[in-house]
Amino acid sequence: MFADAMDRLPPQPAPTPLAEYKQRQDRLTSQFKKDDLFILAAPQEAVHSNDVHYRFRTSSDILYLTGWFDPEASVVLRYDEGTWKTCLFVQPKDTLKEIWEGRRPGVEGALAHYAVDEAYPSSDLEECLDVWFPECKRVYHRGGINAHLDSMVDSAILRRDRARQHFGTGPFVVQDPASLLAELRLRKSASEIEQMKYASEVASLAHELAMRHSKDGVNEGQLQAIIEGFFSYAGASGWAYPSIVGCGENATILHYTVNNDECRDGEVILIDAGAEYRGYASDITRSWPISGTFTEAQNEIYSLVLKSQEAAIAACKVGNAYTAPHDEARRVLAEGLIELGIISQTVDEALDPTDGELRNWYMHNTSHWIGLDVHDVGVYKPGGTPRTLESGMCLTVEPGLYFGAWRPDVDCPKRYANIGIRIEDDVLVTETGPVVLTNACPKTVDDIQSIVGQPLS
Repeated sequence: MFADAMDRLPPQPAPTPLAEYKQRQDRLTSQFKKDDLFILAAPQEAVHSNDVHYRFRTSSDILYLTGWFDPEASVVLRYDEGTWKTCLFVQPKDTLKEIWEGRRPGVEGALAHYAVDEAYPSSDLEECLDVWFPECKRVYHRGGINAHLDSMVDSAILRRDRARQHFGTGPFVVQDPASLLAELRLRKSASEIEQMKYASEVASLAHELAMRHSKDGVNEGQLQAIIEGFFSYAGASGWAYPSIVGCGENATILHYTVNNDECRDGEVILIDAGAEYRGYASDITRSWPISGTFTEAQNEIYSLVLKSQEAAIAACKVGNAYTAPHDEARRVLAEGLIELGIISQTVDEALDPTDGELRNWYMHNTSHWIGLDVHDVGVYKPGGTPRTLESGMCLTVEPGLYFGAWRPDVDCPKRYANIGIRIEDDVLVTETGPVVLTNACPKTVDDIQSIVGQPLS
């Protein structure tokens, strides 16, 4: 099944060129003063049990600036001899550890294959910072990632030695660089878009394979295994976030992740799953009938959610407010639920954030940024005003309706009991209009009903 599906994938895109990493570093350092020092640490590996670790995923900011994936890494940007230098601290070569855990690029590999000016063993970080701290006035550092590094930065700020008293040496200010990096990452380059397109193609085909494997009695976990197995088979690094695979009433739970119930004819399954490729995320949600045919009630809700999504995608235009897709989706949903008799209020009343009935059935936002993080960085409302969409921004569009009959807080209409529908795509904003990166994933009623339970042709 997987081998046949691979014929439908495009070639994997070229890696991001080293020159682009240098450009990103230059864009960042152009905002610094010459006596600034920038330090960025990778998260530490977490122990699952005994000598077993959780899957390691490095800092997205380190990926963005250097492309370095391995653990125990730190990036330092410092001004020296009239230029900014990028210094990468990495695990050194170690034959014994490499026999057990795999080959390491080491210092030599970092210098040869990455966009860095200097490379050092990770054990040299403290010694180097002892030299570089006295030469700076401000440290760009995000705390809470590496406790030992936090302590070094705190000590440098609090130091009251003779050199500081006589010559004013050493840093006086610590500033979190997260906002600077977020602004750089918010607008995607052509290379980034290519990586995201491939992650989207892989995830789209994985969802289709799950549709084709759906049948009465299939377990949610089996469909999860098909999707996540194909992620790896297709060359992705795995999932971009824990997969949501919920059938029946589980489809009405927004972040359901137990994924262990049997699916039955008459139920709708909701799967929210995305692949990660070279650090870049895709994020797709599809909902379909296990039997392969929507009931009349399921079709009514599905068609309404799809209509709202199409309106929201159309609003992903340069110059529109970030909130425009959400406003469009909510308006269409409110109008549709009024027409179906589920909401008894007017449209304006239904949309009221406090007393509107729409919030009973649609309780989340329509969009979030996507990129190196599935919920990517970037302030949505700087200064309280919704950000204006620009070319190169990528966001999800994911309206939904959730009729959980198990909920004690609402009177769920019997006709729609335990129907949960969400439809999610990843959208690139361009000067010529929105581009749906996940467009290969089936979502019309006719396409879904022709695919579910059918073999791959």
